[in-house]
Amino acid sequence: MKLFEPGRIASLTLANRLVRSATAEWMADEAGRPEPPLVEMYEALAQGGVGLIITGHAFIHRSGRCYLKMTGVHDDDLIPSLEVLTKAVHSQGGKAVMQINHGGRHCAEDAIDGEPLAPSPVPRTRGGPRPRELSEAQIRELIGAYGRAAGRARAAGFDGVQLHGAHGYLINQFISPATNWRRDRWGGSLARRVRFLEEVAAAVRDEVGGDYPVLIKLGSQDFVRDGLTLDDGVEIVRHLADWGIDAVEISGGLGGQNVRKDILHLDEEAYFLPQARQAREATDLPLILVGGLRSKSVMARILEEGTADFISLCRPLIREPDLPRRLQEGQDKASCISCNHCWPPPGEYGVKCRAGE
Repeated sequence: MKLFEPGRIASLTLANRLVRSATAEWMADEAGRPEPPLVEMYEALAQGGVGLIITGHAFIHRSGRCYLKMTGVHDDDLIPSLEVLTKAVHSQGGKAVMQINHGGRHCAEDAIDGEPLAPSPVPRTRGGPRPRELSEAQIRELIGAYGRAAGRARAAGFDGVQLHGAHGYLINQFISPATNWRRDRWGGSLARRVRFLEEVAAAVRDEVGGDYPVLIKLGSQDFVRDGLTLDDGVEIVRHLADWGIDAVEISGGLGGQNVRKDILHLDEEAYFLPQARQAREATDLPLILVGGLRSKSVMARILEEGTADFISLCRPLIREPDLPRRLQEGQDKASCISCNHCWPPPGEYGVKCRAGE
């Protein structure tokens, strides 16, 4: 079965086609250093047989921290503690890519000690606080910060980096006409709205060199009024290889629209498959599909038809870190049904399966 065959992303050879999709863990200290339970989580994932682990998003700049327990990659002092994490994964034969991110308007004020920054002063919610519009100098600073963060990830032993270009975070905020109202060189036409992504990708590639895997998680469609259309999302996909990107994970939604609940039937799985099929027509890059995949038969069919090259899982691996091994040994599907009780409520610690609590 192709699901368990080796695969390649640039110079990276993976044992199978299963990917742990980036999942915010809420397991870092006040400086952004991974705490021991996070290292243990990644070690368990590697033991469980997943081909590639993509870490929960790590903030590339102090102004980009979304919440207080978010992992950081914004400072050289973090490299030794991040290296502990990669060594734990590699000790189990696993591979790890770090997802790097800036939260933009998604940043909590208590996490950044100030106002959130964004391409335009568009609030997240109707009547909510307006973020501060980024200046030209700040935009340039953040582009450089992405590059330096990628360099730290490489120094810490990560096997690649993934740019977070989805789910309403800063890169997505620049790309989306719903959140980017600028009239300068960073806004307006699609070509101007994607300039930030293009320059971030160039800064990352300049920092890590030509042979280091650079991936992107891309919001292919916003699903909101006046947001990014699928046609424009596919047009972005068409140019990713030219910008030095080695693989694309197809997602969507300008925030919570990308999270589905109670996936109980086969026809509810793979909800970004229509977007992936159009993206497949636009690129030869390795394509990673995320979104409600639970059944081995559905995963296998998507790989065999060639729509995607890898299958990406988030919540199923919170509940069953050893799901890849279970599937290979005969289990038919994940036991996760997407009840969405994974993330810690106030006063609790870390991501975990809280079904039934």
